[in-house]
Amino acid sequence: MNRNFKWNFVLICLCLIILITVPAIARRTTSTSTPTPPAAATPTPPPAATPTQASSGGALWADEFDGSGLPAWNFDIGNGDWGWGNGELQYYTNLTTNCNKSGGYLNITARKESYGGCAYTSARIKAPFTRTYGKIEARMKLPMGQGLWPAFWMLGTNINQVSWPACGEIDIMEHVNSDGQVTGFIHWDCNGQADYGTGVACSPGNWNTYAILWNSSAIKWYLNGAQFFEANILNSVNSTEEFHRPFFILLNLAVGGQWPGSPDGSTVFPAVMQIDYVRWYSE
Repeated sequence: MNRNFKWNFVLICLCLIILITVPAIARRTTSTSTPTPPAAATPTPPPAATPTQASSGGALWADEFDGSGLPAWNFDIGNGDWGWGNGELQYYTNLTTNCNKSGGYLNITARKESYGGCAYTSARIKAPFTRTYGKIEARMKLPMGQGLWPAFWMLGTNINQVSWPACGEIDIMEHVNSDGQVTGFIHWDCNGQADYGTGVACSPGNWNTYAILWNSSAIKWYLNGAQFFEANILNSVNSTEEFHRPFFILLNLAVGGQWPGSPDGSTVFPAVMQIDYVRWYSE
């Protein structure tokens, strides 16, 4: 074969290869992911669920609610001062009719019954574990109905010394009535009561996992493993020093109050807040 023809043929082949491969390489190297927008200050659509830890392995403290009877938590009793500061209508008891373990779940039950001068009974319990920072998580199913107010939340351990809101409050999850959303908030003292949080759309009557990731920089809220809100507490900005001290967990099912209003004829009793587990991991 003629040598010049051979080299010309080789050069033509190389050019064809370059023309074919360069656009493909360009398509792979120039694509970029779309930035995730910040969480909105109004209720957002439900985030896509991602896998969460399926067991308590590695938890600093956990309650899987095995067995039966009352949980080994501390109980608040009574109606508090002015309905626990919120105008709530229930009397909290430590009776198994209002709080019991069964089938691997904890059931907090609100009942319409006269007790202790109130028209309703329910339960409010406090975990026997305190710590600063970590991942705090619970899986639960909430009752729906006018006047019902379930909550998974935290208070500073120094509440008896400094009172509220100087002790700080972290609301991991609150829900009222039959709303199609839950909320996550913090409350603290910044020359008076300060509040910061948001709502996120979900189906509270189904099983959901609610969590926060809390460290020295921020508190982040998660629904089914997806973050939906964040509060900056770095260097105690905006007087957030409360959130760098030990806290404890509370679970309760309130009836009535300033936020949800009173039950009506449509509200079904008994109403049950069902919890699968509560876990506290390190950061």
